[in-house]
Amino acid sequence: MASSGDAAPEFYQNVVVMRHGDRMDNFEPMWVSSAARPWDPPLVQQGRVRAFATGREFRKNLPFTLNRVFVSPFLRCVQTAAEVVTALSAVSDNQDPNNLTGDGVPIDPSKIKVSVEYGLCEMMSRAAIRLDVVPKDGNWGFDIPKIEALLPTGTVDKNVKRVYEKLPQWEEDPYLQTRPRYKQIVKDLADKYPTENLLLVTHGEGVGVAYSSFQEEVEVYDVDYCGYVQLRRPIFKKDQSFTAGEFEAVIHNGQTGIKCTQKNKTSL
Repeated sequence: MASSGDAAPEFYQNVVVMRHGDRMDNFEPMWVSSAARPWDPPLVQQGRVRAFATGREFRKNLPFTLNRVFVSPFLRCVQTAAEVVTALSAVSDNQDPNNLTGDGVPIDPSKIKVSVEYGLCEMMSRAAIRLDVVPKDGNWGFDIPKIEALLPTGTVDKNVKRVYEKLPQWEEDPYLQTRPRYKQIVKDLADKYPTENLLLVTHGEGVGVAYSSFQEEVEVYDVDYCGYVQLRRPIFKKDQSFTAGEFEAVIHNGQTGIKCTQKNKTSL
């Protein structure tokens, strides 16, 4: 999609790219030794609480409505998405502060749709996944129907065609393949839904790439659990079709969990 010169945009499209919540293996190291899927840790309870709180924050503070969610197939991301989607689609705006997670929260599933996207998956290399937990038979065992069943009832859009039909191959090069994948998947998903605002639930490297790719002279060195970046781009309409300008990162005064260096200064 190309820009339309100096023409005024019809509207802006927003894309929020966020990291999953607190993962089990970083808090309970012995979990790996008995796990059936040691490469795919779930969230700890605090991770669910953090994800639900982040969803509430989005609902309260973002100046736009999130229409569609795409999520990495890894369990920690799916569980994060489930909490965020519940917060975003809750029937009541005045949510009970005693609800720390989405358990039992009534939702309106028509408010938002969710899809699993392989292109948002973890870095498929030893840079992110320890060799001792990689499946020896090469079968990562991602069962899409089972994954979708973990998402809030009625929110899954089964008509969406995935950009990546399967996982990227193991040992993809972090610089030549993974980072370009993370940058391109943002554009590809946004181009598929130019009239909608998107939330992409992915991994730390994906958030870092999303920020550094669309914010000049920035190098991200850490992303907190549930840290996120907001991107936006102008959308132009001509003859019943849409074209798009370039993405830019929206800088928030509040903490969004992105730690980076810029012009020899450290910022949060």
